[in-house]
Amino acid sequence: METSAALPGPADVDKYLVEKLLAPEPEMAKARERAHAAGLPHIEVSAVQGKFLMLLAQIAGAKRVLEIGTLGGYSTTWLARGVGPGGHVTTCEYEPLHARVAADNLAACGVEDRVDIRIGAALDTLDALLAEGGEPFDLIFIDADKENNGHYIDLAITLGRTGSVIVVDNVVREGAVLRPGDPLSEAGRMVNGVRQGIDVLGSNPRLDATALQTVGAKGWDGFALAVIR
Repeated sequence: METSAALPGPADVDKYLVEKLLAPEPEMAKARERAHAAGLPHIEVSAVQGKFLMLLAQIAGAKRVLEIGTLGGYSTTWLARGVGPGGHVTTCEYEPLHARVAADNLAACGVEDRVDIRIGAALDTLDALLAEGGEPFDLIFIDADKENNGHYIDLAITLGRTGSVIVVDNVVREGAVLRPGDPLSEAGRMVNGVRQGIDVLGSNPRLDATALQTVGAKGWDGFALAVIR
């Protein structure tokens, strides 16, 4: 009796797309391994998502990028590649261990000279950036504690300029975004933060926004994309 092969899943498709569209990246693979070996959570963007961020930065002509949530520096590296040798990435990380791992990974991937890691609570770092009065950021990538998404988006508008791009990761959360979460649980507070962020994206007159669901090696999720008017 003839048996059919097992149907492929989203992770299999991601693997196929990586093999077809991305060049081998041994240093990037080692960076991911270093982060996991150090005990960092396995929540960094996938390879295809990382390259998407790089290409988005290039499409936007971004030379100054702000990242909220460094983790092990995987997405940071892709963004640093996107801005090119003359560009700069400022990335915010709360955990000193994460920042140390990220610094090692950025150096191993040859982009450490383009990145400034700011350690501390992101809201405090963003307030400090406002106080410094530097040039506006061309692209802001938000991928940190979800409870503060609404605040991060508000500050991103102030730190950007007309035409700046804002990307917010993890906005679907396997469909949990459809209903308010339990404020007594961490997962519920994260969902509520995501919902608050989406409300800001949809109601702030300075933003033109959309969101896409994604499925792949990281499961069912999505990202929001906005442009500052």
